[in-house]
Amino acid sequence: MDKLTHFNQSGEAHMVDVGSKQVTQRLAVAHGTIHMQATTLEKILEGTHKKGDVLGIARIAGIMAAKKTSDLIPLCHPLPLTKVEITLTPNTDDNSVHCTATTATNHVTGVEMEALTAVQICLLTIYDMCKAVDKNMEIHNIYLHEKRGGKSGDWIRTR
Repeated sequence: MDKLTHFNQSGEAHMVDVGSKQVTQRLAVAHGTIHMQATTLEKILEGTHKKGDVLGIARIAGIMAAKKTSDLIPLCHPLPLTKVEITLTPNTDDNSVHCTATTATNHVTGVEMEALTAVQICLLTIYDMCKAVDKNMEIHNIYLHEKRGGKSGDWIRTR
């Protein structure tokens, strides 16, 4: 596919008509990372952050974000999600938290945007909860890792 599908023949933005597409099982996996000071990660891991369970709240925020993706991205179709799984993996070697979001549906269009939105909001929630002690946090490397299902088939990132 070499054309942008969210524009009509006149070049105007439109919502793609997916009405004639086949319902298939669809899955997407996205990743991202937030880096922080060692003391910030320590507070998160020890549970001594004054705002509470940072990773637990970030996980819930990511799930909620996946469910609201079509409210945030104007041309994104609303989807009945069958799965949203968020994995947050702290890494004390580089003072980071890595986020993996997996989304799934049985529908006519994919769930890539839902997975990417979940990652973004998870990491932004960590930033929001920790910014009082660490304004130098950086969010990096947010990308789609894999998608399954649909007319274009399965795809896995190669770089």
